[in-house]
Amino acid sequence: MILVTGSVTARPETFDECLKLSLEHVRRSRTEPGCMSHAVHIDSEKPLRLVFVERWADRAALLTHFGVHASRDFVKALQSLAAEATPIDIYDATRIEKL
Repeated sequence: MILVTGSVTARPETFDECLKLSLEHVRRSRTEPGCMSHAVHIDSEKPLRLVFVERWADRAALLTHFGVHASRDFVKALQSLAAEATPIDIYDATRIEKL
């Protein structure tokens, strides 16, 4: 499984648009093959920051997702609305059943 985390901090005047675009993006992404989960959350300590958490079945599914035209358009739109850079981290994860 591939785990992706990322965030964007909106400017006060762009927050509503960032959230709208983010919700559209995660809902569309959930329909893609290999998407196990895809969500956006509002940071309770920094309310202008949106945090993304995604799980993909494998690297190929994630690379396909990155290649989707709508995904690229989303990233460009979000970058234009952001107050600061949008970090993304990608992990290759193996689930541990029980400790």
